[in-house]
Amino acid sequence: MFKKTGGIFDLDYKNERVKELEAKTFEENFWNDKKNSEQIIKEMNSLKDAMKKFFDLEEKVEEVRVLIEFYENGDESFQEELEETFSKLKRDLEVFNTQQLLDGEYDNLNAIITIHSGAGGTEACDWAEMLYRMYSRWINKSGYKMSVLDFLDGDGAGYKSITFLVEGINAYGYLKGEKGVHRLVRISPFDANKKRHTSFASIDVMPEVDDNIEVEINQGDLRIDTYRASGAGGQHVNMTDSAVRITHLPTNIVVTCQNERSQLKNRDSAMKVLKSKLFELELKKKEEELKKIQGEQSDISWGNQIRSYVFQPYTLVKDHRMNFEIGNVQGVMDGDIDSFIGAYLKWNKMKG
Repeated sequence: MFKKTGGIFDLDYKNERVKELEAKTFEENFWNDKKNSEQIIKEMNSLKDAMKKFFDLEEKVEEVRVLIEFYENGDESFQEELEETFSKLKRDLEVFNTQQLLDGEYDNLNAIITIHSGAGGTEACDWAEMLYRMYSRWINKSGYKMSVLDFLDGDGAGYKSITFLVEGINAYGYLKGEKGVHRLVRISPFDANKKRHTSFASIDVMPEVDDNIEVEINQGDLRIDTYRASGAGGQHVNMTDSAVRITHLPTNIVVTCQNERSQLKNRDSAMKVLKSKLFELELKKKEEELKKIQGEQSDISWGNQIRSYVFQPYTLVKDHRMNFEIGNVQGVMDGDIDSFIGAYLKWNKMKG
């Protein structure tokens, strides 16, 4: 079932690479270069984690083989255990195979996600909040850490926009395919006539720039404003100018952060987002000959969606890029989006 050398999972290479990295940690002055040592430790832990998952799967395969043997020898009391174990093995194997598709240069980084509501007022803002809840649940199930960096409340419900950081190995790799316009079709809870409404929200996903990626920013190109934070956060937050807005004048990119009580911490977080945006802009310039991020983003409207979520008159979630769909829309809204993530990574691999 698994290849230990070559193919998508080269165990021998990973094992040799771990030994090579471990040897580096014993070199004199290894810890003096903090940036380099942290990168080596990060790569080593990632490889060890992948190898552990591989061996865990081998154990489960052997467990299923033994249960099959018992069952075929006439002991039907093992049938239920066999079905449960085999079902879990299939799920774990799907997750493992998906992980092997994360070979992009920046896939291992944290992710910064921004959700923008489209036209439609309260209905669209509510849809943005529903998407935020969906990703929050997936993040929690996946064992990642999440922190809100900035938000703008909607008029009456939901969010006009919300930006949050997802921390953990391969966060960007898993979530990069969520970038685009998401469409909702449902009977609006805000419509007294109970009519069906269509709403849109756009999602932007960027890798968080770490210390190993150089992004030069001229301080003279920045305009930094402070203002009073809005929304929940406690009396201290709302009574001091702790929120920070940074404008990068050459590109007119604006980032804000109001999550922390400290103005200094908000400024640091906003600078991280700005660096990530400028880094993404440079990637797009290389890929599309100076095409800017602002021009690359599709209209948040009909015909540009990457995925549709239909609650009425039937239930269906469909990704239009690879024509992949699931009927359990409520399960998806509760954070069960691994199938879409896996389908996108496979599709993107074949496409590229």
